[in-house]
Amino acid sequence: MFESLKEKFSKTVGKITEKVSSKDKPEEVAETGKTVDEAETITSEEKSETPEAETKAPEKTEAPTEPVEEESASEEEGGSGIFSFFREKKISEKDIEDVLWELEMALLESDVALDVAEKITSDLREELVGKKVKRSTEISEYTLEALKGAVSDVLSVEGKDLDELIETRKPLVIMFVGINGTGKTTTIAKVANYFLKRGLTPVIAAADTFRAGAIEQISHHADKLGVRIISHQKGADPAAVAFDAVSHAKAQGKDVVLIDTAGRMQTNINLMDEMAKIKRVVKPDLIVFVGDALTGNDAVEQAMKFNEAVGIDAVILTKADADARGGAALSIGYMIEKPIIFLGTGQGYDDLMEFRPEWMVNQLFT
Repeated sequence: MFESLKEKFSKTVGKITEKVSSKDKPEEVAETGKTVDEAETITSEEKSETPEAETKAPEKTEAPTEPVEEESASEEEGGSGIFSFFREKKISEKDIEDVLWELEMALLESDVALDVAEKITSDLREELVGKKVKRSTEISEYTLEALKGAVSDVLSVEGKDLDELIETRKPLVIMFVGINGTGKTTTIAKVANYFLKRGLTPVIAAADTFRAGAIEQISHHADKLGVRIISHQKGADPAAVAFDAVSHAKAQGKDVVLIDTAGRMQTNINLMDEMAKIKRVVKPDLIVFVGDALTGNDAVEQAMKFNEAVGIDAVILTKADADARGGAALSIGYMIEKPIIFLGTGQGYDDLMEFRPEWMVNQLFT
């Protein structure tokens, strides 16, 4: 999951570490072809091979008897000698400018939204430029932590707390929106199963009266789960179906109402208006956009359009298990300022996982 993003972030850490470690490298070290860390561990035997002319002591002065290793340590402690260079370096804009540009382009290739790619590279630049580091391992560790922080900041979006809503609303009314083909109907069944496992009783409203077969499809899932479904005939008013489902839940003491809506193209104004009517009639506690993670920036654009039309409170991304790029998962919450609450990870009813920003950070950096 998210393998492409993980690889790109790893390469960025490596490139920045290499560039900063090798900048202004002393000639003596460059000629050996050794890394900075290797240069710092030059043995006394290697030093003893230095030509006599270069190591000959001044006349009438005996050669020092102290081991060469102690001389090197003395140089490091005293701040003199060629190895003093490795004790501290300041990362400059020039050191990382081209690497950050490459990272931004790589993020765009992974379907990360432009605003998100720019924010991550900008935050990374702000954290690194001017930072004083000592050796390559420290550069790598600091770059990694800075990158983690930038990604975590993008993913950490405040929103309505589902657990709190469950405790304070009865029935809790959730309206699902999204276009055809994203797996919205199956996702509703998964969410119904999620509530059943928490000891709650859901009811499903088959308010997608527009698409042929939609009522039969959601009814099939409801029957398999043992969940009550409220439906009218094809072509009926979706708002009326949703209203009846909420009325049933109140009368029967049901805990949750899950409202399926037609998979509307986000550019269809009339159908968007119809969804706005459902919202006015039932006043849902939560409006959830269901998007296909594999569509990348398309899912982000769809979410933005739905957010403008009806207002979105949260996001569920389907097919996340097959998403190597991760662009939608990284971008969508930041772009609409609403959190991802679930990821679909398969076809089974149990294949729904709660989304946590720290989980995705671990996926990308371990």
